[in-house]
Amino acid sequence: MLKARISLLNRVLARSYATAVSPHALVFLEHRQGDLDSASLSALTAASQLGGQVTGLVVGSPEEVPSVVEKAKRLNGLTTLLHCASPQYSTLLPETNSPFTHVVSAHSSSAKSILPRVAAKLDVPAVSDITSLEHDAASGNTTFTRPIYAGNAISTVRASSSIPIKFFTVRSTAFAAAGVEDAAESSVKALDPVEVSDAPTEHISTSLTKSDRPDLGVASRVVSGGRALKNAETFQSTLYPLADALGAAVGASRAAVDAGYADNSLQVGQTGKVVAPELYMALGISGAIQHLAGMKDSKLIVAVNKDPDAPIFQVADVGLVADLFEVVPEMVEKLKQ
Repeated sequence: MLKARISLLNRVLARSYATAVSPHALVFLEHRQGDLDSASLSALTAASQLGGQVTGLVVGSPEEVPSVVEKAKRLNGLTTLLHCASPQYSTLLPETNSPFTHVVSAHSSSAKSILPRVAAKLDVPAVSDITSLEHDAASGNTTFTRPIYAGNAISTVRASSSIPIKFFTVRSTAFAAAGVEDAAESSVKALDPVEVSDAPTEHISTSLTKSDRPDLGVASRVVSGGRALKNAETFQSTLYPLADALGAAVGASRAAVDAGYADNSLQVGQTGKVVAPELYMALGISGAIQHLAGMKDSKLIVAVNKDPDAPIFQVADVGLVADLFEVVPEMVEKLKQ
């Protein structure tokens, strides 16, 4: 988000709404290495459900923005596309980035840093990690639902028309990704970057975990392991062959990550990644409430555990009480046939 000028802030805060206005959402479209983030496409779908205009915003380095704009302008549901390129936006830092009714983004690390700061500047609230929304055009109210207590309860939040701009982030697994249509093309407008000379933070480096497997956050199949895998070597030798045979991403419970079996980027759960693949295999995972919060929306859950009373079986569609070290090798052999 581009840093708002004081004059713009004053105009926004001074706006009055005698009657409900048609919704106009601004969607922060994130991208990496020239490709739009799939979670942002889900945020675009959510914004389209407001029933009004949808404007996209793309910011980044001069090398990446042009190619991203070419892809983004053909997205379904997008009315207008704003873009801004500057070397200082090559890696977005919330301290250097800042007339819509809604501002929308995926519930990503960047958005969780940027949107609350912008909302605070405008003295308005922000709603995070929403799973559904409904906009009342007559009153101007927008009603959201969002999970609380590790997904064990659903909170309904209503943002009234008295809030001039409603900020919210979207749980990507709750909305389908917006598609691309060659015939559709939104109007494209360039914005001048705002130079920040006294930024309090500086980007040093980015460390990415490289893998030939699908990305955990968007994979259609996920194979996850828990504490029962004993150590990192056993974790890899047991799970990786099965994941490769299925073309699946690899995940892990918090217990497995804390024990050093897997990298933190593979953690699934309340404090890790929230996934909802077509197939989720939980191997040696007991099913702590924090883990269930991150995977219970999966379409088909398969659990293997020696403990017949393991909580994972309460959400599993297919459960097998057995030793995973016997079951997994047999599944791999069957899949290779």
